[in-house]
Amino acid sequence: MPDHVYDRLGVRTIINASGPATRLSGSIMLPEAALAMKEASQYCVDIAELQGRACEIIADITGAEAGYVTSGAAAGLLLGTAACVTGLDPDKMNRLPDTSGMKNEVIMARSHRNFYDHAVRSVGIRLVEVGISDRFSGAGVRDTEPWEIAAAITEQTAAICYVAYEHTEPPLTEVVRVAGEAGVPVIVDAAGQLPPASNLRRFIADGADLVVFSGGKALRGPQSSGILCGRRDLISAAALQHLDLDIYWEQWNPPTALIDKDELPGAPHHGIGRPCKVGKEEIVGLLTALQLFAQEDPAQRRQRWQSLMESLAEALREVPHSETELVSDPKRSEMPTVRLRLDEAAAGLSAMEVVKQLQDGEPSIHANPSHVREGVVAFGPMCLKQGEPEIIGRRLTQLIGEAGGRKAPR
Repeated sequence: MPDHVYDRLGVRTIINASGPATRLSGSIMLPEAALAMKEASQYCVDIAELQGRACEIIADITGAEAGYVTSGAAAGLLLGTAACVTGLDPDKMNRLPDTSGMKNEVIMARSHRNFYDHAVRSVGIRLVEVGISDRFSGAGVRDTEPWEIAAAITEQTAAICYVAYEHTEPPLTEVVRVAGEAGVPVIVDAAGQLPPASNLRRFIADGADLVVFSGGKALRGPQSSGILCGRRDLISAAALQHLDLDIYWEQWNPPTALIDKDELPGAPHHGIGRPCKVGKEEIVGLLTALQLFAQEDPAQRRQRWQSLMESLAEALREVPHSETELVSDPKRSEMPTVRLRLDEAAAGLSAMEVVKQLQDGEPSIHANPSHVREGVVAFGPMCLKQGEPEIIGRRLTQLIGEAGGRKAPR
């Protein structure tokens, strides 16, 4: 008999030792968030009123003026960019993605470019790249510098988009400084920058005007959820371009915490963000997960992950033709990881071949392929369950042992 819904659908489940990537269905949701979503599904509410309450909760946790629940971090980038382009002008909102006659340029350091900035570009803006990232090409040590961003700002500049990573240059505070001098808002893409929980407040404290987080990664909320937080006027503009506004003006009564109706000449049409709908279930699930994440002791969260990685490291000790390293430095990262470095010649398999065979085997095990060109297969704890490290160890011991045997000299 089928054990769960995926059995009934005929879809296999996976062991996710890579991380909460969207293509791997995100993280494993907190039971409390799932229960809250089930409860939310049994009632009807005014979505604007619910988002108004979300605005208050997110603002309290992040230190921002206001907040909003989106259908993911990419949707947050789209809505945030649209807000910077149109402000609270409903006529401009109605014309997007036609940005003619508007501030329609967004500046981005060349080293910050990534697949996800398509969400920024889809608003109809022109992305202005600045700087040359010599440190990534190996030709030098420099990256984009604040003065280059300042030099690129014109009357057409709607915003600066900043992608936050541990290695990001230039520092956000320097970007905020030059942006502030020109009166240009800064949008921070911090989709994957949790943990630490302190990052929920860090980017706002550093002066960012808007910050985007994913709801389906470390927060363990719904995969199709995200957070947009920042300046109240920009959050209001984002909400106006996202909410269902098929309502008479006289009837419309949005919560003032989210939208001040008196500031508008009229309501815009359905906005450019309308396809990014987020339901009551996702809003409630995200708020539940966010509150629990903010309340949890970081040391306990890290110890849970540490225990899983220690179990995995132990399970990999017997894998032939390899060395196992537990990478764990709480001063640098809350997230411990395990690396399996292969002697590819002796193993008879490359690191990429190991990743692919793990993925295509039974059970399907997904590892992190980021370091395969170095002969390393990496593993993370965020989506692992108890008992799965031992399964990974047995599968790898079998896989590499058989391949190494085939390559053994006669």
